[in-house]
Formats: sequence, structure tokens, C-alpha cells
Amino acid sequence: MAEMVAAFASSHSVMLAATRDDWIANFRNTDPGMPLIDRYGVRRSYDELLALAPANAAELVTPDRMGDLFDRTMAAVDALKQQIARVPLDALIVIGDDQHELFQDAMMPSLAIYYGETIRNAACPQPEPINWYARAQSKRYEPDEDVHYAVASGLARHLIGTLTAAEFDICAVKEITPDQHEGHAFSYVHRTYLSGRAVPVVPVFINTYYAPNPIAPRRCVALGKALHGAITSFPEAMRVGVLASGGLSHFIVDEELDRAVIKALQENDLQFLARLDPKRLQAGSSEIRGWICTAAACAAADLQVKWTEYIPARRTPALTGIGLGFARWGKADGA
Repeated sequence: MAEMVAAFASSHSVMLAATRDDWIANFRNTDPGMPLIDRYGVRRSYDELLALAPANAAELVTPDRMGDLFDRTMAAVDALKQQIARVPLDALIVIGDDQHELFQDAMMPSLAIYYGETIRNAACPQPEPINWYARAQSKRYEPDEDVHYAVASGLARHLIGTLTAAEFDICAVKEITPDQHEGHAFSYVHRTYLSGRAVPVVPVFINTYYAPNPIAPRRCVALGKALHGAITSFPEAMRVGVLASGGLSHFIVDEELDRAVIKALQENDLQFLARLDPKRLQAGSSEIRGWICTAAACAAADLQVKWTEYIPARRTPALTGIGLGFARWGKADGA
């Protein structure tokens, strides 16, 4: 029988592919033009947020402070990569969102699982983009040529069947069109955490962003529990990991929310996670739903939080930015 042996969570923000100079200077030029939503789910202009910022806001985004945050973030990414590398895995289930990469408004499933034999990530557009933001985004692509990553298709088909029997409405995806490739939530995992390691994946897509059918936090808890049950009912001997890709708060750092979520993970407080107000899970903050699914699966598997790192990466005087989070779960008697 298969066993869920470990779990992980990681932000996948473009900040993780950006340079120190981008953090210190370039985001200040782009953030004023971004769609911004405050902690209550209300759309705000950059100028409104700037007016609401505390008097010491500029002190939080000095070049020295931003450089220190950049170093902490890169160290956290490296630490999580090493922790993932130390765990023998036969498959990794990646829970992420799709931002109009495979699914469009014409057909937007609340929950989907890919079960083809491989999934393609595209080669980076050539030549390298001149625009710094596009150049950072391009790091999610393959540097030389398309790569077709292995999928644990047998496990994926089993998850689809078992979760459907458990009354989850699954969109089963067997293949993507030739002009499509895996979305950034999944390519970031391949390019960063599984680089050089041939671990088959199972892409699990949850709609976190788009009305009218984003998955509710309480349903995320139920899905995580059912996912663990589906894993352990798979008849093959297999060591399975789960990884939540995305989060935490965007594009205004909601440190109160982020720290409350991490505290709930550490205390295994699924009730708190289930009761999260969807109004606080808008835009990029919506990706916290993947962490909820993973936490619930870990609770069912008796896995405990072993390590977390949190960086409130504010990047402008209006305190726009991202709550960058990283976590690992493991066996109670393990390292």
C-alpha cells in the first residue's frame, strides 16, 4: 500500500526568481500599476494604500532591509530544496492553482487532476526578455528545450476514481493541447525543488482565483483528508509526498493572516483554517487554500510541522509585497 511520508509548502512568487536589485528598486516601479486588494477583500489603488501606510513604512523597505529579506528568502528556498532532497519519494502530489494557463473562463473547474503519462514545460522564449519582470518570469521555463516531466499516472487515476467516489467532482485531465504547458505553480516546483531529480508528479489543480466557483476553505480541509485516504488505498508500495505551491498573502502583505495560518499549521488547528473568511483569500492570497489542503492531509497522516520560515517581503512604501512562506511536515518520530 502507498504511504504519505512527508509534505511541503512553498511560495512560488516571481519574487523568488527576481534579483536583489529587482527587490530593492524595480518592484517600486511596477507595483503602483498592479491590481491591489486589501486584507478585507476591497480593491484599492496604490495611492490609497500609500495614504493608509503607517508613518514608519519607509523604514520597512530600505535597501539594506530589502537586501536582508532577499538573503533570508533565498536561504529558505535552498533549505527547503535540501529537505525535499533528503526524503526518498516515489511520487510527489503538487497542489497548485491555474491562472488562465490551462483553464479559461469558458471552462473553469473547481478541482482537477492531471493523469497523462507526462506533462510538458516549455522552453524559455528566446532571446531572453529585456524587461526585468518578464525576465524573472521566464525562469519558470526550461533554459534550452521543452521538457516532458514524468507523471505518476497510475496514482493519479486512482486519486481521480477514489475522490470521485467520495463525492468530489473531479475534472480529469488526460492531455493538454500542443500550445499549452504546465502552469507556473507546477513548473516552479520542477525547476526549483525537483531540479535534477526524476520524481513523478501528480498535478492537482484547485481554483483559488476565479469566480464563481473557487473552492471553499472548509472544502479544502475535507479534500485534504480525503486525499490522504486515497493515497493510502493505492495498492502499490509507494512513498508519496504532497507539496502546496503558492501563497501566502499577496499583493499586500497581511502579516496577521500569514502568521495565523502558520500558527494553525503548527497547532494542527484545522477548524481555524476551515473558518477562514474567503474575503481574505483573494488574488494571490487565495493560494493559501493549497496550504489548507496539505495541512488537512498531514493531520490525517499524523505528520507534524517540522520546519517553517516566513518572510514578510514588503517592497514599496505602500507596503505592497508578498508574505513568502515555506514549510515541511514529517513523521512525529522522524527528523
